[in-house]
Amino acid sequence: MEYIDLVRSKADETQVRQFLSEGDQVAITIRLPKNLRDSAKKEAELRGTTFSSLLRECLVDELTKDQK
Repeated sequence: MEYIDLVRSKADETQVRQFLSEGDQVAITIRLPKNLRDSAKKEAELRGTTFSSLLRECLVDELTKDQK
């Protein structure tokens, strides 16, 4: 099953979030303005989490917002 299959089947938010959080970890490279990266790192620190976790959380929120 893929993400698009969940969307097409109108899966609930919990099912989509579970799907998105499973799977092997992969490394990616993205280019961000330094100020954006530094600000996001500080925000993650204020939340008691990591920069990577904050990015994952934002991506999951974005991919599940239609299910809310």
